[in-house]
Amino acid sequence: MDEASKLEPAIPFTDVSVSSTQPSDASRLNEDLATARLKDPEITKEAIEEIARDSGAMKSRKVRLAMAVHARTPRRIALRVVRELYTFELMQFALLPVAPADLKRMAEELLIGRLPSITLGERIALARRCSGAVAGGLMLDKEPRVWQTALENPRLTEAGVVRALLKTGASRALVEKVCHHAKWSVRIEVRMALLRSAHTPVAKAIEFARRIPAEQLRDILQASKLPESVKRVLRGEVQDV
Repeated sequence: MDEASKLEPAIPFTDVSVSSTQPSDASRLNEDLATARLKDPEITKEAIEEIARDSGAMKSRKVRLAMAVHARTPRRIALRVVRELYTFELMQFALLPVAPADLKRMAEELLIGRLPSITLGERIALARRCSGAVAGGLMLDKEPRVWQTALENPRLTEAGVVRALLKTGASRALVEKVCHHAKWSVRIEVRMALLRSAHTPVAKAIEFARRIPAEQLRDILQASKLPESVKRVLRGEVQDV
């Protein structure tokens, strides 16, 4: 071996097969340190910007989420971070109680916009665990396993069900399922939405109409997409309408 070879420092071997989900010790330390700093409510905006410039730290899901929810994160950075979150990170962010309300809405809108491009399995997983707003969006999915799961999501709200029923894309199968759903079919706002849907079966339309005041029912039927033949039946079945 010549003198030059003896003096040349050894080049450490790097295993390029290691994925980003298995960071090196240095990256792990960087992640832990950045996360710890972001837990400090008194951290300065300058310190947050410094972390945001650290590409190693920003590969971490924990760091990205901690930065997005921190009250002192500059707005431009928070917006960028939320836009760059992966699908299930967006879901998790939208469920965080400490996340700013406007950023949570943005995360939900981004997530709903991505739904057509994600797999069936991911959509089913989202339908089970996501926020109420996203569950409402998943109720319009063409795959029954997705919207059936969304319908049972504990975070789904009455308002979300109503919005889904009134959308043009609401399927006949979805409408009929809601008509017979033990939880949702008894809600007055849901019943009024069903009376506006073109897909509500006649028997159920009559059942729901009988529980609604005549004047209110008249207004509903004026804007309803039910067939005229069904509207005539309702007017004949319900007194004073």
